[in-house]
Amino acid sequence: MTRRAAVLGSPIAHSLSPLLHTAAYAELGLTDWSYDAHDVDAPGLAGFLDQLDESWAGLSLTMPLKAAVLTLLDSASPLVGEVGAANTVLLAPDGRRGENTDVPGMVAALHEHGVTGVAWACVLGGGATASAALAALRLLGERTPHVLVRDRTRAEALLRAADRMGTDPQVDDWSGRSVRAAAEAELVIATTPAGSTDRLVAELPDRVHGVLFDVVYDPWPTPFARAWRARGGSLIGGLDLLVHQAVLQVELMTRETAAHDRLVAALRAAGERSLRRV
Repeated sequence: MTRRAAVLGSPIAHSLSPLLHTAAYAELGLTDWSYDAHDVDAPGLAGFLDQLDESWAGLSLTMPLKAAVLTLLDSASPLVGEVGAANTVLLAPDGRRGENTDVPGMVAALHEHGVTGVAWACVLGGGATASAALAALRLLGERTPHVLVRDRTRAEALLRAADRMGTDPQVDDWSGRSVRAAAEAELVIATTPAGSTDRLVAELPDRVHGVLFDVVYDPWPTPFARAWRARGGSLIGGLDLLVHQAVLQVELMTRETAAHDRLVAALRAAGERSLRRV
């Protein structure tokens, strides 16, 4: 029987997940596994899940489904409960289990670039990825990061997640003054979609000294990332996060954990070829 997995979201056509997971199956020699993409919105998620049969091993979830899936799960990891989002659903005879690989994927990407502890960090954005960033920062020792949001009314879920995690983010408006102050941080994690940080370029000081982790992977580098690097800062891109969280998903779904480093290398190479970064 072919084992099936897929990524769900809306829109979904841009997703690199099918490419990455398929590359992982090839690296592992799993010729009886398949992975594709389905455009599913929040209202359609329950119906999609209900029609899956025993051939399905798992699902990757992107926006807007990471929070919408929570009421449709039979169980979930403690991390899912804290963050309030699941990007992974494992399907088994005993039900649907939610997992979150965004947080450990983010930590792995930071570790890979030498960031193993943080005393002062700033997060741009207030959505589900920002909540994952708070959880990652907690693991790196930073419990009081600055969070800059464009709309304070949309940060309520983030603040509830922070309370569950035992962190105390300092939320501020996304303004020129706050961006200039945030640029002094050791680590800035930009969690917003492509194009959203473009207007912040003019607010950057002449020199920066920290690391920018921008979760956007296409286009890369973003104008904000280019400006950060031009002013002396270091960069981590969204492909690093995408690769690490995908490897963790593959390991959870297939239960193959012995080839972690090989999978990271294989998926990064596949992603770079697709994005023409070779």
